[in-house]
Amino acid sequence: MTAAGPDGLDGLVVWVDGVLAPASEARVSPFDHGLLTGDGVFETLRVVGGRPFAITRHLERLDRSARGLGLDPPAHDLVTSAMAAVVAANGLDEARLRVTVTGGPSALGSEREPGPPTVVVAGCPQAPWPATAEVAVVPWPRNERGALVGLKTVSYGENVVALAHARRRGAGEAIFGNLAGNLCEGTGTNVFCAVDGRLLTPPLRSGCLAGVTRDLVIELTGAVEEDLELDRFASVDEAFLTSSTRDVQPISVVDGTSLAAAPGPLTREAAAAFAALVARDLDP
Repeated sequence: MTAAGPDGLDGLVVWVDGVLAPASEARVSPFDHGLLTGDGVFETLRVVGGRPFAITRHLERLDRSARGLGLDPPAHDLVTSAMAAVVAANGLDEARLRVTVTGGPSALGSEREPGPPTVVVAGCPQAPWPATAEVAVVPWPRNERGALVGLKTVSYGENVVALAHARRRGAGEAIFGNLAGNLCEGTGTNVFCAVDGRLLTPPLRSGCLAGVTRDLVIELTGAVEEDLELDRFASVDEAFLTSSTRDVQPISVVDGTSLAAAPGPLTREAAAAFAALVARDLDP
């Protein structure tokens, strides 16, 4: 099965609050607080051979994000069964799944009203990412002291603007610094850099999200969490992005400047170690 853009997604089956339905018929209230205010959290999982990867880690992070936003997280068995139903209904093999939990219907305004959350599980085929990524640093910093730091929320307007900025510059991903002037993260990725033979990644205090793939790569490689000044990013020895759908993707160009190697030796080692992990354990 292949997706044919937004119109092609209408033929997919989604799960909304316990009901499987074609995407064209599924309904979320126009008063849903996630739609009105961005009051919601989500997880994106890679589907490998028809099975979600790292499901336990993703559900644990969903719980943390929900509680951080003051939402009751859905039961793990409910979400797991919903994901299995969506994978089966759509015949997904290599794909992405998204679990979204919102504050549910509320009156217009910022205050969330009592009531059950809205839970949506959707999936679609995942096209391969390019072998390497070109990235652009955006002029807007992440606020590492913000109320939503560390939470994977649906409040992605900043990311939409940043990614459009990067695309206008011929890049496939946007990179944020933070208020301290240090490297932070991408719109949907974490960043690793090789500096003088050491593999570094921004610490969580930088304001970046604790990505599931990021955590696994740190465990596999011994990468060090360390601040890196943003203005040094374009001159590192090598760098790569991680995410649940990209795995380990080498960065070839930063703001129009080619890095010395893409992939470099530490990137190749990280990619090989991660691929081996996926091959031997789908829930590490």
